Amino acid sequence: MALAKKIKQFKNTIMPFVKVYIHCVWSTKNRFPYLDSIELRQKVWQHIRENAVQKGIFIDFINGYADHCHCLISLGVDQNIQKIMQLIKGESSFWINKNGLTKAKFEWQDEYFAVSVSESIIDKVRDYIKNQEEHHKKKTFQEEYDEFIDKYGFKKVNDK
Repeated sequence: MALAKKIKQFKNTIMPFVKVYIHCVWSTKNRFPYLDSIELRQKVWQHIRENAVQKGIFIDFINGYADHCHCLISLGVDQNIQKIMQLIKGESSFWINKNGLTKAKFEWQDEYFAVSVSESIIDKVRDYIKNQEEHHKKKTFQEEYDEFIDKYGFKKVNDK
């Protein structure tokens, strides 16, 4: 009887504990600067954050520039990057178009960049995402993209 009680007690204490941070970056279709004002960007980032909460997605930090978005996400136990990106990008582009926030039809690029982030550098990544406005006064998204590709050892589509 004591063993059965211990097993039941042990089963009641087991639960998934997951903390996996992912830095995701995606651009607008053809890198067109649809998000051409700070006010519009802030409105879009806020909507993405609110929608994510409704879908059980934890966005730690979000920001971006006229032609792309950076998002620091903590994955839940039953989530994967592809599904999260699909939910965030699909719903936000629908919302932007439904509300007529851009002059032309808004679209996100299909592709995205995603890398895991060690908890020891979370603050550094948050600061990087937070400072996108300043960062892109000095560097284009293409330059930033090329640095990410090189830094993380990805191959560009046209590389062999």
